Amino acid sequence: MITLTIIVLLIGIPAGYLVISASQSRRSGMDKEAEASAQGLREDWPSGMQRRIFELPVPGNAVGVQYYETNNWKVSRMYLKFRTTSAGLDRFLSGVGTGRAALETGRVTIGERDIKITGWFFGPGVDWAGTVHRNEGPRPTQDITVNMTDPAAPVVYVVSSAAP
Repeated sequence: MITLTIIVLLIGIPAGYLVISASQSRRSGMDKEAEASAQGLREDWPSGMQRRIFELPVPGNAVGVQYYETNNWKVSRMYLKFRTTSAGLDRFLSGVGTGRAALETGRVTIGERDIKITGWFFGPGVDWAGTVHRNEGPRPTQDITVNMTDPAAPVVYVVSSAAP
């Protein structure tokens, strides 16, 4: 009986741990593979690390969050879209390091290249406001455009670019 107990403790428990650990590692790898192979905006929140790297403090009450990250040897970009409240917009802007006063009415700051990648549309008939928040390298620069048609529920579009 003692021998059987020792065998279970020395072999069974570590073997069980290895099976559980391998399963968790495999799932993590599948998640990373799915994210790396994404072609366009994903309906999900970017990870906490991505939000820190690109300095995108998404407010906790944001809905309809979509993001897409691209990387190459010159620049990394995070494309982000979400709907929030008026107070959430203020929290986001102050978290980035700017404020509502920096938003210029009628200005769309997202460039044509980024519009092609995301499929976003910034046409007429919408109350657009935008700003570009520049940081010294290696910190990212954020191109922010906001749909202010419904001031109580603005939709925020951001392209955050970081060069190594």
